[in-house]
Amino acid sequence: MTAAPAVEPQTGRRLDRLSRRELEVLRLIALGLSNAAVADQLYLAGKTVETVCSSIFRKLELHPSDHVNRRVLAVLVLLREDV
Repeated sequence: MTAAPAVEPQTGRRLDRLSRRELEVLRLIALGLSNAAVADQLYLAGKTVETVCSSIFRKLELHPSDHVNRRVLAVLVLLREDV
């Protein structure tokens, strides 16, 4: 008898890795809102939005770079997968 995997396999959709709150923040970013505007819209502290954004980038495997904007890349993931 084989043991069950310790971790469930990831689906093909990277958006499935995000929590509801993270998706909510990402959708507001896609509308063009800044972190401060997202914080105002969701009644959160600015630092909380920064933490959520960092989590989004980590879960979507969007690493810091001088050459690309991770917010834009995250929105592209949203647009490609959110059907």
